[in-house]
Amino acid sequence: MSVELLTEDTVVAYLQARGVISDTEKATVEILTGGVSNVVLAVQTPSKDLVLKQALAELKVATKWEADQRRAIVEAHAIETFHALSPQQVPALVDYDPDLFTLVLERVPHSATVWKSDLLEGTIYPEIGAKLGHTLATWHNFGRSSEESRKKFSEDLLFEQLRITPFYGTVAGKNPPLSPRIMSLVKELKSEKTTLVHGDFSPKNIMISEAQDVYILDFEVTHTGNPVFDLAFLTAHLLCKFHRAQDSHNRGLLRQTAQDFLKAYDAESEITHAPSLAWHTALIALARVEGTSLVNYLDESAQIGLTKLCKGALSETAPMNLLELFNGESQ
Repeated sequence: MSVELLTEDTVVAYLQARGVISDTEKATVEILTGGVSNVVLAVQTPSKDLVLKQALAELKVATKWEADQRRAIVEAHAIETFHALSPQQVPALVDYDPDLFTLVLERVPHSATVWKSDLLEGTIYPEIGAKLGHTLATWHNFGRSSEESRKKFSEDLLFEQLRITPFYGTVAGKNPPLSPRIMSLVKELKSEKTTLVHGDFSPKNIMISEAQDVYILDFEVTHTGNPVFDLAFLTAHLLCKFHRAQDSHNRGLLRQTAQDFLKAYDAESEITHAPSLAWHTALIALARVEGTSLVNYLDESAQIGLTKLCKGALSETAPMNLLELFNGESQ
C-alpha cells in the first residue's frame, strides 16, 4: 500500500499536527539527498534540529525494485534498540508514524560528512574501520545474548526483498556456473540466525564528524540473521572503492581499513566470523556491478577487474582469507 509522500511544502504542517515541532516557531526545510529508498527532509527550528524519513514503495534505481513501506516501522524499533546500546553513535528517535511510514530523528552535526564521500575523495582513516568493528561487535554480542530482541526482529521479509533477491538472486541468475555456490551462501544466511543484523552497514549510512566521531544511520533492514552479512556488506563496499583507487597509497589505506575493521570486530565479538566471509564479500561486491543496486563510481576497467576477482574468488573450492581480496593492483 502506497501513501501520499511528504514534500518540503507539506512537512512542516505535518510535524506541527503531530506535535513534533511548535507552530509558534519558524521552521526551515532542506531536502537531503543520497538515499534511494526514502524521502529525506531536514527540518530545523530555533529549538530543534530534525530529519524526517518516509519510506518509498519503489526504490529509485534503474531496475524496478519494490519494497514494503512497513520497513519504516522496523527501523523505528531498531533505532530505539541500537540507540540504547550506542547513544553517541545512533541518533535518537523523536517520533514515528506507522500510518504514513515516517520516522523523525535528531540530526547529526551539520559538519559531519558521509563516509562514502570521504573515501571516494581519498580521505581515508583506517581507525574509522576499527571504531566500526568495535560497535558492530557490541551490537552482535547483544543480539546473541538477548532472546527478546531476536524475537522482536525475527521477521526477515525485508531482508529478502532488499538484499537476498537483488544481490544474491540477481547475480546467481546472471552466472549459472556460480549459482550453486551463491545458493549455498543464501542457505547459510537463512539457516544460521544467531543475532541482530543491521543489514545495511555501508559507508553511505555512516557519517563522520570533524573529530572523527562516528554516526550510524538507516536501520530499515534490521533483522535476526547471520552476522557475516554485516561484515561482508561493509568490506564489499571497501573492496569496490579499492578498485576505484588510482594510487597504491590509497589502496593500502583501504586495505588497512578493512583489516582494522575485522581485527577490532574479532577482538570484541563473542561470535567467530564465518569462514565464508570472503565469499560473501566477493558476491556483494560483484552485485554492485551485476546486480540491481549498482555503484556509479567504477569505470569500465575497474568493473572488469572487480568482476574477474570476485568471480575467481567465488569459484575457489575453499574461501580465501578476506584480505587476499585486497591484494595487488586494482586494475
